[in-house]
Order: sequence, then structure tokens, then C-alpha cells
Amino acid sequence: MSAEQVSSLCEQLVKAVTVIMDPASTQRYRLEALKFCEEFKEKCPICVPCGLKLAEKTQTAIVRHFGLQILEHVVKFRWNNMPRLEKVYLKNNVMGLISSGTQSILEEESHIKDVLSRIVVEMIKREWPQHWPDMLKELDTLSKQGETQTELVMFILLRLAEDVVTFQTLPTQRRRDIQQTLTQNMEKIFSFLLTTLQQNVNKYRRMKTDLAQEPKAQANCRVGIAALNTLAGYIDWVALSHITADNCKLLEMLCLLLNEPELQIGAAECLLIAVSRKGKLEDRKPLMVLFGDVAMHYILSAAQTADGEGLVEKHYVFLKRLCQVLCALGSQLCALLGSDSDVETPANFGKYLDSFLAFTTHPSQFLRSSTQITWGALFRHEVLSRDPLLLAMIPKYLRASMTNLVKVGFPSKTDSPSCEYSRFDFDSDEDFNAFFNSFRAQQGEVMRMACRLDPQTGFQMAGEWLKYQLTSPVDTGPMNSKTGEGLCSIFSPSFVQWDAMTFFSESVISQMFRTLDKDEIPVNDGIDLLQLVLNFETKDPLILSCVLTNVSALFPFVTYRPEYLPQVLSKLFASVTFEVIEESKAPRTRAVKNVRRHACSSIIKMCRDYPQLVLPNFEMLYNHVKQLLSNELLLTQMEKCALMEALVLISNQFKDYERQKVFLEELMAPVAGLWLSPEMQRVLSDPEAFISYVGADNKIADPVLEDPSGLNRSRISFCVYTILGVVKRARWPAATEEAKAGGFLVGYMPSGSPIYRNPCTEQVLKLLDNLLALIRTHNNLYMPEMVARLGETFAKALDMLEVEKNAILGLPQPLLELYDSPVYKTVLERMQGFFCTLYDNCFHILGNAGPSMQQDFYTVEGLATQLLSSAFINLNNIPDYRLRPMLRVFVKPLVLSCPSEYYETLVCPMLGPLVTYLHARLSQKWQVINQRSMLCEDEAADDNPESQEMLEEQLVRLLTREVMDLITVCCVSKKGVEHNTTAAVDGDDDEAMATDVTPPASAELTELGKCLMKQEDVCTALLITAYTSLSWKDTLSCQRTTTQLCWPLLKQVLPGNLLPDAVSWFFTSVLKGLQTHGQHDGCMAALVHLAFQIYEALRPRYTELKAVMEQIPDIQRDSLEQFDSKLLNPTLQKVADKRRKDHFKRLISGCIGKPLGEQFRKEVHIRNLPSLFKKVKPSLETDVLENEDGEGLTALFEP
Repeated sequence: MSAEQVSSLCEQLVKAVTVIMDPASTQRYRLEALKFCEEFKEKCPICVPCGLKLAEKTQTAIVRHFGLQILEHVVKFRWNNMPRLEKVYLKNNVMGLISSGTQSILEEESHIKDVLSRIVVEMIKREWPQHWPDMLKELDTLSKQGETQTELVMFILLRLAEDVVTFQTLPTQRRRDIQQTLTQNMEKIFSFLLTTLQQNVNKYRRMKTDLAQEPKAQANCRVGIAALNTLAGYIDWVALSHITADNCKLLEMLCLLLNEPELQIGAAECLLIAVSRKGKLEDRKPLMVLFGDVAMHYILSAAQTADGEGLVEKHYVFLKRLCQVLCALGSQLCALLGSDSDVETPANFGKYLDSFLAFTTHPSQFLRSSTQITWGALFRHEVLSRDPLLLAMIPKYLRASMTNLVKVGFPSKTDSPSCEYSRFDFDSDEDFNAFFNSFRAQQGEVMRMACRLDPQTGFQMAGEWLKYQLTSPVDTGPMNSKTGEGLCSIFSPSFVQWDAMTFFSESVISQMFRTLDKDEIPVNDGIDLLQLVLNFETKDPLILSCVLTNVSALFPFVTYRPEYLPQVLSKLFASVTFEVIEESKAPRTRAVKNVRRHACSSIIKMCRDYPQLVLPNFEMLYNHVKQLLSNELLLTQMEKCALMEALVLISNQFKDYERQKVFLEELMAPVAGLWLSPEMQRVLSDPEAFISYVGADNKIADPVLEDPSGLNRSRISFCVYTILGVVKRARWPAATEEAKAGGFLVGYMPSGSPIYRNPCTEQVLKLLDNLLALIRTHNNLYMPEMVARLGETFAKALDMLEVEKNAILGLPQPLLELYDSPVYKTVLERMQGFFCTLYDNCFHILGNAGPSMQQDFYTVEGLATQLLSSAFINLNNIPDYRLRPMLRVFVKPLVLSCPSEYYETLVCPMLGPLVTYLHARLSQKWQVINQRSMLCEDEAADDNPESQEMLEEQLVRLLTREVMDLITVCCVSKKGVEHNTTAAVDGDDDEAMATDVTPPASAELTELGKCLMKQEDVCTALLITAYTSLSWKDTLSCQRTTTQLCWPLLKQVLPGNLLPDAVSWFFTSVLKGLQTHGQHDGCMAALVHLAFQIYEALRPRYTELKAVMEQIPDIQRDSLEQFDSKLLNPTLQKVADKRRKDHFKRLISGCIGKPLGEQFRKEVHIRNLPSLFKKVKPSLETDVLENEDGEGLTALFEP
């Protein structure tokens, strides 16, 4: 190989690199140059000399970087085949580059420093310590040459720790060798890092004031920063003893550096990592030194200086770090201080609390929120919560919360000092709004904890604030409301104060009632406040809403003075019919609707939580409601039904079956009259008549104001809402004795559990036929010929509402929900809302019917057939967004509350065909999605834009989760978990995937599950759905199904004779799932476990499984034979479960899917070196430590 060859190749490479990096190059030209460079790296035998020549100092930075990249490529991909001398030649040259081949520390480009340190680390990963024992010495020698070399050594040590410990990007044995050697040498490494830091900081401090020495000072500063960054990479995992060695010298240095502007952020990072360390409590005790005078002084003075500099990004970042340091210190204190530990409350605890409070009162909303979790931990702590210093802090904390609850600081505004900070922390007002809502909820939690320790103070402050708001003049601010002059918007100064005060009083008062004994409660003060609130009059809907919340918060005082109840009821009833402008023709604003809805729900809540208290006033309540209902236009249907629900809740307190039955009959008479009339019967049972009755076949000229069939729709809604309210709320007494005395008990089950009757049963069952007719009709509306009958205005009447779409796509609601503009809905939006709500409510009724009427509902003649011919008709045309609520609110509760006597007659005939249908439907949908992702983007048709595809795909995901959840809940009992908790089925896709997934040992089949699995067709449908779903592209559903459902179902059929094809299919389905989801750790671990269970259980009976295994790409046959022989030979001692599973995982690794970023990556192979620690089985005679130069075990124990 001649020097000319190298030179001419290098010239070509320089040209190619220049073309690649030149913005003016054409694409073709650039691709050719790129191809030339890549081929050179892959194939050229003289890469090393070329790389070294290009890396010379005389070249431009871009060319040098490329030269170093070539060397890195050689080390990563060719090292294993290089002769030893060539390796030594390359290593010496690279060390030479560090020594004298780079520009000085202040001139050199950071990407050159980075790639140079990477090359050294790649060599270390392949050769140290076995073949390069002097590596640390060489680095030490290099660092003595000057700042330039020391900085590079820091980069090398940091990169090494990151690769080996943090990211673990190398094979296990090499990782272990390197980490153990690092640990053995840690004392040297740490003292090297500390000395480097100290020397450079001292030089920097000496020279920074002397202008002539400026460059030198800067160089030392750079090394100081590098040393801090490197320390940060080690502090996280080294033994705590290194961090606390020498009387915590490291921590002391870091505290000193907090006041050095150039180094303070790095020092705060290191301090934060050190203080956040977990580990044995004994080892963490020295960290308490940070509560000492010196450390506290440095931390606090640094905070004051940074804050005094005004808002500069660098100082603000530093303040955030310091705040985190104080939080972590608080956590350490809470962990170390316990009733059984010898750690005492630090003398500076008061100082600490003061400084911590300063962060809680800082203008930055982000800093305020950062302190909340630590306050919570302090208030909860068994020792600290009794400390007089902390108790004295509670009023100050609550005072701070009064300010912090006020929603100001929107980045787009300038009405508060917080706005300026929010512009650093939040991209938009929506972002800030989402953050503030969760921050406020968190504050509520912490305030309640504080009030547990001091309930009286909180109540007193709430009372003062409430009185202040009641007497303050209303300030609507510059953004006036549009409906009426002088009304607040959600940004008005008065409203944000009312809003904050309301949240405060709600949190504080509810906690006081939980904490204090009955005789300690300040009843007189509470009643005085309630009277002030009841007497307060306002025409501002936003403020009135806050007033109503305060009424609810103070309502528990009425339990001590029932004579105030009528006044409360009058206030609430007046708000049910609230209007800003009486008799206005314009639609109500959202704020007005909210007030009315709020008043209704307050009445319901009061009747639900204090029915005994309201019962004596039942007649008054009933008359109020009758009066309101007599005017058909006064209330919306929802408001009417809310009031009726409240009455039903109180009627449950009659505890007299006959009396309650008569009352319910009277209450529902108007509904029954309307619902059972011949006209309604005709409309409900004929889709065409129904479309015409609700006005969906019209063409409407003015879609905003004109709505001729609105009244017809509201009549249907009224009936459905009322039936739902009654079914949901009417119940028998909870105590068996009371139920027996009141005539609710009709007998006992064979198991001895009581059978009750619901006083609403007779009324509701009368209406059931027409309800099923309406559901049948509604399902049939989706038939193409019916959709064609919708009028021009209503062509999209059956589509999803925009709100639903946004919720599914996870788009945030616009922040300015315009509370103050009238809600002019087009008649199409109203029609969509009508169909959507009607559909949901009908299924809510059927879902509640089981728990409510129990055996009376389940024994309705031919119920299964009736449901199959109504709810489950025309499912093919029903869109996914309608199918989801049906499964969730109807099928799931119906099945879960069904007594086992009716499984055979009702549940099996219904679920069998349903599961079979759902499987076919979902399989087809997923097939479409998979094909879509295979097609090129440009072939996709334009009539289905991306947003629509995303929506459809997300809906299929959500429907899949709903279906799998339904099957799981029916079939598998999770011990100790209530089934109702599965409502969070719409969990986010990026829900943290648990990686520890041995399924709960107690996942057994339920009685219902066993019953379903006895019916052959249902059993097949369940198994096929569960196992097919594993390769559908929804990680959440896959993980839940794998961990909870697949094995219990299969286990049930193992005793029978499974066909070999079926067994192969189950096993293959799991492997296919691994191919689809292998890239997600949670799913991968669960699927590997399931495959392992199936193989272990069935391989002895079915050789076919081995044939499946043999088809896995890159499987090692001999390893498979070894695994099988151990599995099939019962006499062999079983290897530990984990070892067997790891072996199995290695066998099937060929079918575990990889993330896209890794699929086409060139593999890096790092060879293991001879073992550092030879395992020698000690014979009893010889001394363990005498083997081979006493090297083996003694090496393990070296410091």
C-alpha cells in the first residue's frame, strides 16, 4: 500500500464529503457521493491510513470529522478481524490524536471532541481490562498534558459510564467485566475527577478577574464543566461511600460551586443526582450534612442571587434545579426520619421550610407546582407532621395556596408576573391550562393534608375569603361578556378570584368535617356563612355557579340545623330556572346552561348523600318539582329528569314498598301515557315513521332558527331520560331487616342470599316492549335505504359529534369555551346530539335493568330472543362509535349482574353469536388497516383524508379494547380487583407498559367463564378471538389479553383432546403476536411468558410444536434439541424457571419484532474476552483463595 494510493483516495473522499455537505449540490450528485463514501467504509482495505490522514489537524473540521468517523466505523465493525498489530497501531495513533492531534480546547469543534472520545470508548469496550490493563494510566498521563487533553479524558470517562451502566449497549459478559473493573478502580477514578475539578476551579477563580489571563481562565472553566458532567454520569450508580467520602468533600465542593455562575447549573445537577439517591437508609444518612449551616447557607444564597438577577433563562433553569434539590432533600429527610431511626430533625429544619416556602410563593407557576409533592410528604410524615415548626408553617402554606389557586399566568397575557415565566415553560395557553388544572388538583390534595393537621385555621381562612368575595364589587376586567353588559368572562378578575376561593373553601371544609369530632365543629360560624351565601344575589352565571358550589360545601352544617333546609332548597330551585334575560328568544349561553345543570346536580347530590335529612321536606320538594314540570318549555328534558331522580332518591327512604310503588306510578304516569300512546307505538316501531316524526327527513331553509320537530324529539328524550332515572335510582333498603319490614324481600336463593323486588319494576316492564322497539328502529336507521331517506339538511345526522371525534383523536378542547356567547347550534348538530344521546341512554336503561330489577328482569319471557332481535339487529351497518357504548354500557353490566341460574338461558345464547360476530368484524377491520399501512402513501385515495383514517383506526383500537375487556371481565376473575374499575378502557396508547408480567397467579375462570367454555361454539369463538387479537396492532389490548385472558381460557380446554392443528395454531398466534409487538417491552415479556407456558404444557403431547419452532428464522437446532430433551426427560432435575425461560426466549428471538429504527441496522458484534474471574469449584481440602496466583475470588473483594 503506497502513500500515493492513500493520498489519491483521500482526495476523492474530500471531494465526496464536500459535495455531500454543500447545500448547492444536486440530489443525484449528493447520492453518488454518499454511496462512494459508504462503499469505501464497508470495503476498502486501507481505511485506517486514510482515516488517519483525513483526521490531521491541517484538514477542515468537516473532513476531519469524516476521517474520525471512518476510524470509528473500523473499530465498530472490523475490529474482530483485524490483526493484533494493526489494532495496536490504530490505538496508538488515536491516543496520539488526543495528545497532539486536536486544536486547543477553546478552538476545537465539539463534534470533533465527541467522535474522538467515542473511538476510544469503542476500543475500551472491546479490549479493557484484559488486553489493555494500563488504559486508566494512559488517560491519567494524557490529562497531565493540559486542559485540551483533560477535557477529552472527561468525555471518554463519561461516555464509557453511559454505554456500560446507563444504556447498557454491550453484551452481558463484557458489561460485567467493565463495570466490575470500574467499581474496583472507583476510588482512583473519583479522586481523579475531584482533583481535576478542584484544580481547574481554583485556577479559574484565580485568573478570571485578570483580563490578560482570560483565555486560560476560560479553558479551566471548560474543564470544570466537563468534570461536573462526568461526575453526574457516575454519581447515579457508584457506591454511596464514594459520594460521602472524606466528610462529604464532594457535596461540600458542589455547594461551594452553586455560587459560581459558569459552573452552578452543572453543580446543581450533580447535587440533585446525589440527593435523589436511593439505597440502604444507613448509607444515606451522611446526606443529612446538607441540612448543616454551611450547605444551607450556600444553597439559599445561590437561590437569592439567581432570583435577584431578574428573569434570565440561565438563572431560571438554575432555580428550577435548586428547587428540585430542596424537594429531594425533603424526600431524603422523610425517608431517614422515622420512629425507629436515630436521625433527628435537623436544627435548620425551620430555615429549610422558609426557603421552601419561598419557592412556593415564587411568581413562576412551574416552581410553585414543583414544591407540592414534597409539602404533601412533610404533612403526611409520622414524625415531622407533629413538629411545631411545620405546624407553624400551615397557615403560611394555606395563605400561599390562596394566591396559587388563582388561575393567572397565561403565556399570551400580561396581567400577572407569572405570565413572563409561563412564556419559558409553556408553548400555548392550552398547554398552560392543562398544566394548571392538574396543579390545582394537586394543591387540593396537599391542602386537605394540611387541614388534617390544623382544620380550624383552614376553615377560618375560608370563611374570611368567602366573606370578602361576597362583599367585593364585581370587576369584569377588559374582556367584557358578550351577552349582557357587566357580566364576567372566564378571564375576569372577579371570576378567577371567586373560582379560586370556591376551590379553597370546598377542599378545606370537606376535610374539616372528616377530621373534627362532632362536638368540635364550629356550627354557628358555618351556619352564618351559609346564610350569607344564601342571601347573596347575582345575575352573573359564572359567579352564581361558584355560589352554588359554596352552598354544597357548607351544606353539611344543615345536618346540625335542619330548619335551614327549606332556604337551601329555595336557592337551588331558583337557580334551576336561572336566566340572565327573562323571556329571551336567544338560546342560553353555555354559562347559563352550566348554572342550571349545576343546580340540578346539587339537588341530586343532596338527596343522594343526605336523604334522611331531606325526607321530612319531601312534600315541599315534590310540589316544587310538579310546578316546574307543569310548564313543558320551562326546563330542558335533562333538567326535568334530574329533578325526578332527586325525588326517586328520597322515595327510597320511605322504606315501604307499597307507598314507594304508588309514588313511582304517579311520577311516571305522564311518561307512561305518552310512551304507550298508539301514535308513539307506531313511531317507535317503524324507522320511516320515526325519521319523519323527529324531523330528520326535512330540508330546512334556516338551519339555525328553524326546527319544527324539536318538540317531538324532546318528548321521546323526556320518556327515555325518565325511565333511565327511575331504573338507576329506585332501590330497596340496604339493611335486610328494613327491607323485610318494608315488604321488599320476596324470598331467598338456594345459596341463602336474599331476593328483593324493586318498586319500579312493574312500571318499567310495562314500557320495555316499546323501548326494545325503539332500539330495533334505531339500529335499522343505519340500513343504507334508511340513510337515503334522511333529508338534505340531515344527511350526516347519524355521524359522530365533533366533540366525540376530538376526544377520540386526543385533540384538546379549545381553551376559551365561549361561556358567554349564546350556543347557536345548527339543527343538524341538535339532531346528531339527539341520536347520540338517545342511543346511549336506551342502552344505559338495559344495562341498569339487571342490577336494578334483578330476577324480575332476567325472567322476562323470551328475553334472550327479544334482545337478539332488537339490540343486536343490523350490526353490520352500525358504526364502531355506536357499537362501543353498546358493549360498555349494556352488554357488560347485563352479563356481570346476571344470576348464574340464567347463564344457560340468557347469557350463552347472546354472547356466543355476539363474540363470533365481533371477531369477524374486527379481523376484517384490522386486515384493512394492515393493508393500508403496506400501500404506498401516494396510492391512497384522496376521498379518505389522513385525519379520517386516523379516526377510523383509533376507533378500531378502542372497539378492540372494549371487546377484549368484555370477554376478560366475563371469563376471568381477578382476585381482589373490582370489575367496575375497568372503566379506564380508553387509556392512552402510551400508557406506561408494565414490564414485569407474570400473570396474576389467581387468574381463574369465573363461573360464567366456565359455563361459556362448556358450549362448544362459544368456547371456539372465545379462544379464536383471544388468540387472533394478539397480532392486532394495539399494544394495550395485546398486553391485557396476554396477561389476563389467553392462558386461563386455554387451560380450561387442555384436559380434552385438542386437535394437533389447533395446538399449532394457538402457539403460532402467540409467535405472530411477538412479531407484531416484540418491540414493546411489556408486550414482549408477556407474550414470551405465554409462549413458554404453552410450549412447556403441550410439547410433551404434541410433537407438532417442535415443527413450529423449527420454522422460526435463525433458530439454533442444537439448542432446541437440548431444550426439548430437558423438557421431555422427567428424571432430570428441573433447571430454575428463569433459566429455562431465558433459554426459550433465546430460541424464539428470531420472531420477536424489532422497532423500525433497529430493523435495518448493521449489527455490532463485541466479542467476550477471557473471563476475569475464573470459577473454581473448591474442593474441601484446598483453601479457596489459593487458586491461580490467588487471583480468582480475591479480585472480587478488592476495593
